[in-house]
Amino acid sequence: MEKIWSKTTVGRMELPHRLAMAPMTRSRAQGDGTPGELSSLYYAQRASMGLLITEGTQPSDDGQGYLGSPGIYTDKHIEGWRKVTDAIHQAGGYVYIQLMHAGRMSHPDNTPHHRQPVAPSAVAPAAQMFTAKGMQKIPIPRELTEADIRTTIDDFRRAAAAAIESGSDGVEIHGANGYLINQFISENSNRRTDAYGGSAINRARFAIEVVKAVVEEIGADRTGFRISPGTTLGGIDEGEQGFEVYRYLIKQIAQFDLAYLHVMHLGNDALLREIRSLWPNSLLVNRAGRALDDLCVDLDNGLADVVPVGVWSLANPDFVERLQSGYPLNEADRASLYFGHGSKGYTDYPTMKELEQP
Repeated sequence: MEKIWSKTTVGRMELPHRLAMAPMTRSRAQGDGTPGELSSLYYAQRASMGLLITEGTQPSDDGQGYLGSPGIYTDKHIEGWRKVTDAIHQAGGYVYIQLMHAGRMSHPDNTPHHRQPVAPSAVAPAAQMFTAKGMQKIPIPRELTEADIRTTIDDFRRAAAAAIESGSDGVEIHGANGYLINQFISENSNRRTDAYGGSAINRARFAIEVVKAVVEEIGADRTGFRISPGTTLGGIDEGEQGFEVYRYLIKQIAQFDLAYLHVMHLGNDALLREIRSLWPNSLLVNRAGRALDDLCVDLDNGLADVVPVGVWSLANPDFVERLQSGYPLNEADRASLYFGHGSKGYTDYPTMKELEQP
């Protein structure tokens, strides 16, 4: 466990240890996508995690997938996020806003403009989406034209600039978990026959162009990228070429000298070792389903530089202190993970000091 407490540099950040807070959707933004009243407290409570990666934040109206998810493309969004970033910095932490375009994982009832979701191809994910009317079937998305793709890339660029204006230390581009960038990578959601579909090179093109635009806007040392090779979330099937796409993609974005690559690791250890060999900078590895005793396994094996923690940090604002002392962890209240009201299951998890008070 010793290595986890050593300092490290990621991009422009000097981190006090090898932990980070993983991005987690909480669906608590105001109706216009501005972070909610308690968001500043929620994130500041967890500042001892060092680097906090925020919940997925849409770069445009088209990018919204879920009710209550925040945006980062209007003046009000910037003002709202500035309160969050100020609170995190005052508490001693760093923050990267995660830019997440949901693509086809959306429903018209959940977006400000109430339009059909967009995607690489007009292929629905065969899934349902929670809306204000309850669960509804996700409709067939509209296929993005090449002009639409250029507009979407510009949306990422502007959102990155807005994130920095709001005080964020950088952004993480969400290329994982079945959302838009992952939909371009995936064989069953990308049936295009133009420059953005077909071959591994073409299926990686959109991701690379988004990275290039963001780097040009805010700098490589303030940019991270997240992948989830082998995911099936959102009806994704990356196909036989899936890992070939990732090999090509990683080699290409490595040339930008990004702050980090963030891997949602689903168990293919051989692929993780290959990613480690291809990636020259900081590698964040979030190993799905790991036990607390295995938290350091990838650090100890040289396969990760930083270990992002999700639900444990959600339920334990003092996770770092508990891990250092061996103090038992709070259990997460699964019923209040999403669409909560007020502080319940959000900012009311007790610290170990509060639990020890008579």
